[in-house]
Order: sequence, then structure tokens, then C-alpha cells
Amino acid sequence: MLFILILFSKIVSLIKQIVPFNNKAQMKIISKEAINKMDKVPRLNLINSCTGYKSTNLIATQSKNGQSNVAIFSSVTHLGSDPALIGFIMRPTTVPRDTYKNIKESGYFTVNHVTVTMIEDAHHSSANYDLGISEFDKTNLEAEYKEGIETPFVKGSPVQLYCKYLNEYSIKENDTLHIIASIEQLFFEEDLQHEDGWLQLDKGNVVTVNGLDGYCLPKLVDRLKYARKNQPTESFLK
Repeated sequence: MLFILILFSKIVSLIKQIVPFNNKAQMKIISKEAINKMDKVPRLNLINSCTGYKSTNLIATQSKNGQSNVAIFSSVTHLGSDPALIGFIMRPTTVPRDTYKNIKESGYFTVNHVTVTMIEDAHHSSANYDLGISEFDKTNLEAEYKEGIETPFVKGSPVQLYCKYLNEYSIKENDTLHIIASIEQLFFEEDLQHEDGWLQLDKGNVVTVNGLDGYCLPKLVDRLKYARKNQPTESFLK
């Protein structure tokens, strides 16, 4: 028995010399200079995915002539709750952009969460259609109108925000615009909300995006209570 244990120990030691036991993945290093030299598509994919998961929303608008438009955005962010403000990034307006034009004309837009069943159509809304062509007509996405609101929503979206344009800030480093808006009305499926107001988005099959084209379905792992110094972190769920 002792002989077998010694032999086994020697075999394991030999294997370790040939194939090191290292549970940590090797970290790849890419410098700014190397990033700048990359081809366009690999650079787009790398930089858009390295910052982490992003929101996935359909922004719907309507022109002063009644022409609807819907486009996917991955930059919608919370800016504050009192007042309730959001923001999103508009790519350079050096080319015509229906979303921006319609928002400036009407002063309003809607933000609609994307679900698993909407992925293909939501992604297709990023196609470069000519100015004035509605993505609602080119996909299976359906415009939904609510009483007293002229701007369309996306039918079937479990969380919908009706927003009013407030301001925009030019980001000179890359010629984009940071659009600032207030939440005028909020619509959501009732079973998503907890007693304290929190919306559990995974119950609505709301997706997120990894990079430009990797759609993911998050699952709630835990929900933690307000962090206080010198006190253990507490869970709502455990």
C-alpha cells in the first residue's frame, strides 16, 4: 500500500511538471498603442465588450408628421431618482438620425426594455435604413399607443418609460451627444415589483447585451441591503 502511495505521488509530481496546475486563466495585455492599430471590427468588438454588461433598450419616437421610428440603444443609464432622470448617448449627428430628429421635433421619446422574444427584431432595428423609414415596418416589433401620449411604445415590453427631452451635452472627445431626459410616466408589469418598489427584471425575461451583439439573460443571484460601515453585508433573500 505504501509503495502504491509513493508511486502515485511521483506520478502526480511528474504530471505537474508537464501540465502546471493553474486554475487562473492567463491574462492577456493589450496596450493603447496596440488598440489603435487594430482593424475596425475587432477593435469595436473588444472595446464595446470590455466594459461589462449594458442595458438593452428600444427607443421609440415620432416625428411632427406622425412618422414613427424605433432603434436599439445600449447606453441608457439612470442619472437620478429625485428628480427622476435618465440619459443616453447619441452617436455623432454628422449623418441623419431619425431618433435624434424626432426627439428634437416632438420633445418626447419612450424607452422600452427588450425581452428574449424580441432579440432578433430589436437587433435588426440597428440596420441602416434610409431616413424616414420606420423600423416598425421592417420588423415584427409593434407600435403601441397609450391614451394621451402621441409617442409610440413597443408592444410587449414589460417596462416602458415615457420621457421628456431636457438637455444635451456635447462630448468633444468623440463628437457624441449625452441626451438628458426626465421620466414623465412609467409603465411596467405589476408582478415585477416588490413591496419596497424594486423591479425584478429577470422575472420579465429582460435581456442585457455583452458588447454590440451578444444578448444575455440575467438571473438574480442575490439582493443586498443598504451597506453600512463596520456592519456585515445582509441579504434580502437569505
